[in-house]
Amino acid sequence: MTTAFDPIDLSGTQLGNRIAMAPMTRSRAHGEGLTVTDSTVEYYGQRASAGLIITEGIQPSVVGRGYPSTPGLHSAEQVAAWRKVTDAVHAKGGKIFAQIMHAGRIGHPVLFADGRLSVAPSAVAAAGQLYTHEGPKDFVAPRELPGDEVRAIVGEFAEAARNAIEAGFDGVELHGANGYLIHQFLAPNTNLRTDEWGGSVENRIRFAVEVTKAVAAAIGAERTGLRLSPGNPYNDIAETDPETVYPALVKELEPLGLGYLHIVEMVPGLRDVTLALRKQFSGTFILNPATEGPTDHRALGLIEDGTADILAFGALFLANPDLPVRLRSEGPYNTPDTASFFGGDDKGYIDYPTL
Repeated sequence: MTTAFDPIDLSGTQLGNRIAMAPMTRSRAHGEGLTVTDSTVEYYGQRASAGLIITEGIQPSVVGRGYPSTPGLHSAEQVAAWRKVTDAVHAKGGKIFAQIMHAGRIGHPVLFADGRLSVAPSAVAAAGQLYTHEGPKDFVAPRELPGDEVRAIVGEFAEAARNAIEAGFDGVELHGANGYLIHQFLAPNTNLRTDEWGGSVENRIRFAVEVTKAVAAAIGAERTGLRLSPGNPYNDIAETDPETVYPALVKELEPLGLGYLHIVEMVPGLRDVTLALRKQFSGTFILNPATEGPTDHRALGLIEDGTADILAFGALFLANPDLPVRLRSEGPYNTPDTASFFGGDDKGYIDYPTL
């Protein structure tokens, strides 16, 4: 019987176990030019016993930023700073993928020196507020991307992926979940376009397909993963047809031979969609399952019964850097201080420790 503590070959990257650290926004890029600092080196190095670390979301461009103090991978200084992180993880025998995340409409002009608007498939503002260094700000309507800029952003993802490999990452994960740009193209309430990028299911999945193909061509499909969250309402997303959209998307991506598909379950009632995608995708399948409270050892049976190849853990990795050891012994666990977090579960905590 396969267990969470068995090694696995991730398309050529050898992982010591099947426990992944889920990506969680930290907002700790306090260096010049939004570079990560020594605290980030320490943070990821402490958690190198994970079979795979997936970093916080890293913006591929200036306008891709969605939160205060989040890091990028679009300058030489940022690449050099991330190299210290990857060196620290590798020195302890760990493996680390960079999550590339374009926030799309989730952002605010105060994040940018020139006060620019965020960009998105359509000029539809998200409900709610963004917490900034100036306090909470209502989301504003983004600028709708013209077709030529959509193509340019596809290229930015590919360039950021090349920068990630230069920085020493073992691969990249594309953030297609949680209401950010790729997800905004997939969802009918955020994508009102009538051109080749919107309308039909075929058109709404086009951006995700083109970004994934471009990144796979740039760094190799075996070093490329994709994270999706079918039916997830986070960041004011409303998906009426996840049972149709996501199988169509995976059908287009299956021939690429991706390193992995990562599903985050934000809606407990959609396990059937998870299982359908698991059956459809022939590569490594990572699952961040819907659970009551932070995901712990009680979820490990999902590997044993074949639901997933790798399980991703979020909140408990914040409070328990040695989480694989604690999972094996079924605890005890340090309790995450969720008062510092936004998100409500282990699907992508946001930590603003300096605010």
